Formats: sequence, structure tokens, C-alpha cells
Amino acid sequence: APRRTRSIIMFLGPLLHRMDSFRLPYAGGCDLGTRTIEPHMIALRRFGLDIAATEGLYHAQVDRSISPGRPIVLTERGDTVTENALLAAARHDGATVIRNASSNYMVQDLCFFLEALGVRVDGIGTTTLTVHGVPSIDVDVDYSPSEDPVEAMSLIAAAVVTESQLTIRRVPIEFLEIELAVLEEMGLDHDRSTEYSADNGRTRLVDLTVRPSKLEAPIDKIHPMPFPGLNIDNVPFFAAIAAVAQGKTLIHDWVYDNRAIYLTDLNRLGARLQLLDPHRVLVEGPTRWRAAEMMCPPALRPAVVVLLAMMAAEGTSVLRNVYVINRGYEDLAERLNSVGAQIEIFRDI
Repeated sequence: APRRTRSIIMFLGPLLHRMDSFRLPYAGGCDLGTRTIEPHMIALRRFGLDIAATEGLYHAQVDRSISPGRPIVLTERGDTVTENALLAAARHDGATVIRNASSNYMVQDLCFFLEALGVRVDGIGTTTLTVHGVPSIDVDVDYSPSEDPVEAMSLIAAAVVTESQLTIRRVPIEFLEIELAVLEEMGLDHDRSTEYSADNGRTRLVDLTVRPSKLEAPIDKIHPMPFPGLNIDNVPFFAAIAAVAQGKTLIHDWVYDNRAIYLTDLNRLGARLQLLDPHRVLVEGPTRWRAAEMMCPPALRPAVVVLLAMMAAEGTSVLRNVYVINRGYEDLAERLNSVGAQIEIFRDI
């Protein structure tokens, strides 16, 4: 299981305070091109961690004489990179400054959790975090992470692509404001409730109702940026949304090497996507979706986008090898069925 996900690398930060040496299997995850752990190591070497990669394993050694004496500057404003640095800093006795940190939703949630454990974190929601670490953490806490904005975006896209009215509750609006601004420009008809707090007491939520809309292609290209920009994981959903809009939309998925290529799988369902280069696709709409039998792309969000397009297509489609979706969503098919989809789960013998 560890080789099939990226989450195994999140053990690096916590374990360096518990063991002088340890081994972890290589990180897996979506097939999105070359993805190294070097951005993590740039932060974690400052805590004495050294890693040799051999025979499918990371061999880690910790030199406890090394500690960060000046601010840690992350060379990549990545979510998991920032989280690993936070987890390492939380058990480092003293103040650790992390610059060029991600301020995305999962990073903020981790900061809130660390505060519940007694670790003070200054600068939450900014790109500079100061972590006041403690040498030992031994407390019982009850904490609820906030809702996932990418899952909310999945449901927004489902409503748009299938031309349905759908109310999505408990949407973390702070992390979808850019996406909704783009959709409003395209002509999306929607309402949102007044804001209320998530169970963590910090994240702002709304209930969002999306209605069938006649969309127009946006004037500018759609591209991701670190928070508070358009979420990197939400870019693929705009491929399906652009496919039902009138006109041509340029999508620039500059972060990953391969992901834009997988979006062209929508062409088998009737879409018109032109791959301009490994990072850019030109989407022409509107689309008359048609059913097809396909293998799941080996990347989570493009796979879900294909599933949503199949829901909009007349007739019966078959999507095989859906492990990549199940890895990232809990009971997605069942929940979509609860709001009107007709998805049957089966196993090939």
C-alpha cells in the first residue's frame, strides 16, 4: 500500500525525532511525471535528516547535533513539503521559521491541529510560519479536520457537466473563491448561504446551490497558482466544464509533467481537446457527450473528470481500473447515486 500513495513521505518529519535511523518504502501516487523528495529534504536536512535511496527504500539517518539555526526557505511551495517541515519543527525545542510555506487548506488544518497539541504556530494562512516547538507531545485531543474543497469542486463540476441543480453543503469557501469567480465569469448560476464555521472552529463554510447554466468560455486562460490562487488539484475539473461552455478555453496545467495529457481522454467521450504541449490543452465547446468504454487514467483528478463526463453521456459507459478514484474519494459512486447518478460498481473476473 505505501508504494501506491505519496503519503508515506509524511512520516519523514515525525520519525526523525523518534528514531536515529529508519527505512521507508518509495512513495508512489498518481503518475504525473518525475516527482522527487528533494524539496522535502531541503527542509529536513536542517533537522539532521539524511537519506540514501536504494533497492526501493529510503534509508534515513538522523544527526542530532544539527538543528536549524536560521529560517528554512522552501524551494517549492508544496503542501506536503510544508507539512513535513511543520511536523519536524513541532518537536524541535525552540522557534523554527519556515518561509515560502504553502498556506493551503491542509496546511492550515495541520497548524490548527498542532496548536491543539500545544505547539504554537504564528502566521497561519501566510507564507511565513513560525513554529514554537516542544520536545515532547503527550496529550489527548479531539480534532475534526475541515471539509475538502477539492471534493466540493468535484461536485460543482458534476452539477455543471450534467446540467443539474445540486446543493453542496459545508463548502470551505475560502479555498474555492477563485474557482467560483472564474465560473461566475463563465456564467454559472449559483447561490451561497451565509458563512458559518467548520467543526475546527476556524474554517469558513457555506452551502452552495448550483443550477443549470449556459456557460461561455473565459477570456483568459485557466491556470493554477499556490493558495490563494486557483487550486492545482481543481484544474482538471475545468477541462470538463470548459467542454460544455460555448467557445474555446485554454487550460495551462504547468505544475505536473503528464496530467494535461490525460485530460485528452475526454475526447473519447465526445469532447474536443487539443493538446498543444505537455502542459496546455485547448478545449472547444459545447460538447455532446457520448458513451464509451475506457480504462481509468492513472491520475486521480483526470480519472474523476472522465467519470463525471460519463455521467453526462447518453447511454452506458464503462470505466475500468478505478482504484485511483477509490484511493482519493470515499464511496464516491454511492454518493453520486444518492443525488441522481446511475453508477453500478462491478469487478472483472
